[in-house]
Parts: sequence; structure tokens; C-alpha cells
Amino acid sequence: MTVWEKLRPYGMVAPAIIIFSLFFIYPIFYMIYLSMFDWNFVSPTKTFVGLQNFKDLLTEPDFRQVLTNTTIYTVLTVTLTTGIALLLALWLNRKSFFHGFVQGAIFSPHIISLVSISLLWSWLMDPEYGLLNWVIGLAGFGKLEWLSHPSTSLISLVMVAVWKGLGYNALVFIAGLQSIPADIYEAASLDRSKPWTTFTKLILPMLSPTIFFLVIINMIGSFQVFETIAIMTQGGPVNSTNTLVYYIYEYGFRFFKIGYASAAGVILLFIVGILTMIYFKLLSNRVHYR
Repeated sequence: MTVWEKLRPYGMVAPAIIIFSLFFIYPIFYMIYLSMFDWNFVSPTKTFVGLQNFKDLLTEPDFRQVLTNTTIYTVLTVTLTTGIALLLALWLNRKSFFHGFVQGAIFSPHIISLVSISLLWSWLMDPEYGLLNWVIGLAGFGKLEWLSHPSTSLISLVMVAVWKGLGYNALVFIAGLQSIPADIYEAASLDRSKPWTTFTKLILPMLSPTIFFLVIINMIGSFQVFETIAIMTQGGPVNSTNTLVYYIYEYGFRFFKIGYASAAGVILLFIVGILTMIYFKLLSNRVHYR
């Protein structure tokens, strides 16, 4: 084998590696570097402060509130989206015009811009003229301040996230259900297995790779939520909907505290990485690929 034949595979993957390093690896290390400086994004000089930005973050009450908001938002979004999508998939896993139409209808929010969806839901949740308050008013209930009250604002954003992500998750579950061999269902039928037993003992284990994938994707996406908050609440009221990515944006591009924002970005990277490692460690052995 010639030298060129040995180097050819590396040459073929080199463009992808260069692009990945330039736009993913380098920004991560540069963010870690900036987190140790005090810089206003305008001055040509940076002041080295070491770990002071991290100390300020961890002692800041607003940042602890942001971490709490992000955790609640992620847990609710991942749990509700995955659970409801699984139930929908079990119902829609049929070959008929109606079920196909419903699949397309619930998938359509996934392909719509999140900015457009945020504007739409801002109108729907308007306390005076919104459609949601009109509907619950017909049912005899009072008006809700969906986005303008701390007790309902974060739940309202969760509703938007679940509505947008439901179709994609449901279709992925349907694909997983259709990949289960038909003879498994036939064997369960011959054994007179009850529906609940069939679901828990056969369907769920066969869907475990799909569930594993969707939980990871939904968790990472929930930690990175930005557009809905920037358009619908701007982190308010009283910091009740502020999450990590919007917090980083505020301090980086509104207050021009680049080192402080970079430190928050490092913490976000650390949290997502640790949670992903724990998730893989605890559940990867329970995923059945056959």
C-alpha cells in the first residue's frame, strides 16, 4: 500500500474535521478562555480575573433562579413531550387516510419557524384579546395572565415547546413501532397476553432505543431554549422565565459582560455534558437493540 493510499481516507474526512473544529471545537475553547477575563466586547484589552466570574455567578441569586427555571422547563418539556408523543404514536400507528392526515397535522408545527410560532402563541395568550382566554371564558372560567404572571409564565412556555415538538417525537415513535417485527405481536396474541403486559414487556423494550434518542435530543434542546423566551417574555416577569441561554445572551450582548457570559456558557456546557454522561451511564445498558 502506497503512502497516498494510506493518507487518502484522512484526506477525505479532513474537510469535515476542519469545519467541525473551526465552528465547534475552537469556539468552545475560546469560550473557556474568555470566561477567565473581564472584557466589555469593545475594548481591545482584556483583564485577567481567573475564576472570579464563576464565583460571581454561583453567588448571584438571579443565576440560581435561572438554573431553577431551566431545570423545571427541561423536566416538564422532556417528560410531557416524550410521554404524550408515545401515546399519540400508539394511536396513530394505523394505515388509514384519517390517521395519515392527523400525522401530517401534528408534524406541521415542527417545520414552522420557532419565531413564527412564538408570535402566534403570544397572540393566543394575550390576556385581553387572546383566543385561549376567550375559550376558557366560554367555559365559565376567568381570564388567565398566561405570560404576565410568574405562576403561569413558565408553564405557558412549556406548553408552546410541547406543542411544537409533539409531532416530530410522535413520528419518530411511529417509525420505531413499525420497525417492531409483526411476529412479536403474533406471539403475544397466541399467548393471550393482556394489552398492558404487551406494552410494558414487549413494546417498551423494543422502543427503548427510540426513547433513549428522543430523551437526549429533547433534553439538549430544552437547555438551549432561546427564541420563545426572547420573543414572548424576555425572561420576565420578575425573572420567572429566564433560562441559561437567554441569560448568556443578556450579559453578553446587552450588558457586554463577555467574560461573565462566557462563564455562564461554560457552566451550561458542563451541566449538559454531565447530565448526558449520567444518562448514558445509567440507561445505556437497558436499551435493547434487538
